[in-house]
Amino acid sequence: MSRPWSSPRRNLGRVLADLGRTVLDVACPPGDLDVEVTSVVIYDPLDELVVPRGGLVLGVGVREPSDVVGLLVALGAAGGAGLVVKAPVIVDDAVRGAVRDSGVALLGLTRAASWSQVAALVRSVLAEDDMVGAGGPDDAQPGDLFALANAVSELLDAPVTIEDRSSRVLAFSGRQDEADPGRVATVLGRQVPEEYLSLLAEQDVFRRLYRSREPIHVDLGRPGMIPRCAVAVRAGDEVLGSMWAAVRAPLSEPRRQAFVEAAKVVALRLLRQRAGADVQRRLHADLLATVLEGGSGAGDAAARLGIATERLCVLAAEPPSADIGLGDRGPAGEESDRQRLCDALSLHLGAVHPRSAAALVGGVVYAVLPAHGDGADAEIRAVRVAESFVARTGPRRAPRIGVGRAVSTLAEVGLSRADADRALRVLRARPERGQVVRYADVHTDALLLQLADIVAAERHPPSDAFARLLDYDAEHGTNLVDTLAAYLDAFGDVTTASASVHVHPNTFRYRLRRVGEISGLDLTDPDARFGVALQLRLHRSSLSSRSSLSSRPSRSSRPDPD
Repeated sequence: MSRPWSSPRRNLGRVLADLGRTVLDVACPPGDLDVEVTSVVIYDPLDELVVPRGGLVLGVGVREPSDVVGLLVALGAAGGAGLVVKAPVIVDDAVRGAVRDSGVALLGLTRAASWSQVAALVRSVLAEDDMVGAGGPDDAQPGDLFALANAVSELLDAPVTIEDRSSRVLAFSGRQDEADPGRVATVLGRQVPEEYLSLLAEQDVFRRLYRSREPIHVDLGRPGMIPRCAVAVRAGDEVLGSMWAAVRAPLSEPRRQAFVEAAKVVALRLLRQRAGADVQRRLHADLLATVLEGGSGAGDAAARLGIATERLCVLAAEPPSADIGLGDRGPAGEESDRQRLCDALSLHLGAVHPRSAAALVGGVVYAVLPAHGDGADAEIRAVRVAESFVARTGPRRAPRIGVGRAVSTLAEVGLSRADADRALRVLRARPERGQVVRYADVHTDALLLQLADIVAAERHPPSDAFARLLDYDAEHGTNLVDTLAAYLDAFGDVTTASASVHVHPNTFRYRLRRVGEISGLDLTDPDARFGVALQLRLHRSSLSSRSSLSSRPSRSSRPDPD
């Protein structure tokens, strides 16, 4: 069952009006759309259907009329608000009768939208306005950015989006289906696509926009693309974001002035939201940190977060900023990347695991989610959730995610968190492992990294034999350590080992003799082979660990202080 995400002002008709036919359309109305929508619920045929009154159910995979009828009957008994299925929707007499008898609307989701997108969009519309009644200009009384976007759309007679400085869509008006495919893709993805951002950057649009106090006209010159009128949303000298209207002709002077005045109202709204969001974010992070510690307060914190208290699994994630050349933007830019990852992961988990929570704690994004199944099965399901999220972020923004063990109680959640941390560390040190890995699959790598830490902390020197090889290579520019490593990795097979280092087998045998002469190692002794193999692994782990830790943020179990 999903947690409620709405205020009483949100009925089904209002939700549909805000989203517009770009996303949802009524396939079979019950006659009255004035029913309160309280939450979004993902239907899973493998789980018991639990729908709160006013729940809007996303029927993932539901297509056959008989299945639709069965869900409509169940939702009618539970007091559900509506059922969403992918278009085209098959509406026969049985479906019409079920809609009429249950009073539950049947909605169609455009084929271009994913289920996670529609879940995020509807939850954005339903998000309660904490600042309603806090005072401010009369124009802001509708209370939320979607209402403001619709109001501006009426003033300009054009579809409107409100975006932040990263070109993420914060809200949008109706009538988006009247715009072009680029605008539809922007609304569905809640982000201006990369190809359009590149065009805007090439024409220096953002510099002109943020320097101007007046709206600017933007025509990218693409066939079929409607020009835009854009205005910066600013509070004093700080640019908070922008508003974009899809217009077929430049705005008249009265409408230009209305656009400027509307931007001031939006700025007030964004400032209030930011103030409220900062407080809520810190409270959320503090509660999740308490859960991760697994102490006496974990139960109360979990209850306040609305997350599961049995069969849990922890994810630890971080953005790839340093790997893709974005880490040179300074601490503020890196913190923004981590917070953006946290927000995106929270939305994704909210769609697939309502009884989950994510927060930025000590420089790492942690998520606690229910672990369905037992042992390895539960962990593999968590891996699939993480992989699904990574796939949606795109290759350039794909984060690293470590998955901890599945635990039975909150008291053990600290074990899962420690596992997730260790798995994430392995991904930093060994990027060839991919983007998502569970601790059980990198157990040995994690132990080697920990052992390397102990060796470094206690300043254990290498054995005399291994030290002689290291010193000889450093002094003479040779690669005898690599020769030894290749020999051990190939289980003593000279042909395989020589091929791995691209030398002739006879050359490899000569180098191997030199290894024995210089180090004094007896490679026929199993204990000697094991000892030097372990030191080789620790040596490599130490190098990887120092490299991966040098650029990591400082860590603590609590959110960073102000």
